[in-house]
Amino acid sequence: MTTALAAGIGIALDAALGEPRRWHPLVGFGAVAARLERRLLASPGLAERPRAGRLVGAAAVAALVAPPIALVAGASATAAGPVVDVVALYFALGARSLAEHAGAVAEPLAAGDLDAARARVALIVSRDTAGMDPAEVSRAAVESVLENGSDAVFASLFWFAVAGGAGAVAHRLVNTLDAMWGYRTDRFRFFGWAAARLDDALNWVPARLTAATYAMLGRTRAALACWRDQASAWYSPNAGPAMAAGAGALGVALGGDARYHGLLRPRPVLGLGRAPEASDIGRAVRLVRFGIVAWLAALAAIDLGRWWLD
Repeated sequence: MTTALAAGIGIALDAALGEPRRWHPLVGFGAVAARLERRLLASPGLAERPRAGRLVGAAAVAALVAPPIALVAGASATAAGPVVDVVALYFALGARSLAEHAGAVAEPLAAGDLDAARARVALIVSRDTAGMDPAEVSRAAVESVLENGSDAVFASLFWFAVAGGAGAVAHRLVNTLDAMWGYRTDRFRFFGWAAARLDDALNWVPARLTAATYAMLGRTRAALACWRDQASAWYSPNAGPAMAAGAGALGVALGGDARYHGLLRPRPVLGLGRAPEASDIGRAVRLVRFGIVAWLAALAAIDLGRWWLD
């Protein structure tokens, strides 16, 4: 089975089935990770000790991630390998879930139900949402779609193309640990260092390919200019390129100051043009969907080139 065909089937499964409502492997993985974290950080003073905290955090990442990767890699080497790879990619992808969460914000916002939109956007962003106006809700949702399009869709496809099902699983598990532990808080500053740095490394190339994809499918010149001039100012080395290029491609202004845990956090502006509206949430989702089609076409071209060279 070619890479493009396997990726296409995995994407089709995600589109048709979405995330499993029960017994999702990532949910189980997250529960195990949370239990291990509580046990390890119960050691007095570990969270405040840089060397010990980083060492224990790195060991926790290895202990959690290595067995599933080895399991998938071993299964991929059997006669059932193509099926294993497709199923692994299906579990790693989050395209339908991303669209569903975004739509759950856009629909009440477009209908004028600001309270419902605030409640829905609170499920996908970590900032304070209680006092958001419609433009702020739209901005938060669009930012989430663009960033998670990179993390939960294109990075998984990239690592699937590079290393099959095991690659997609490796990226998704590390990304999950980063989402749980990669915070610069007193608890996770040292313990979460390994998860955050490994996630940055795995997402470096996919994030820039995502930025290029957004630019190609939208307002290309504006997207490239925003990526060049604005991305480096963002706090995340990988979210910056994807969000800046995506904002430029859509012709909207994202970023700007936001409130987290009661404190106003200064953030640079990404993109250009007007403030986003409810309709721009759907435009961001379509940008990701068109990007998926473009990536499948690119994978098919690569497979064709390999066949021709052979």
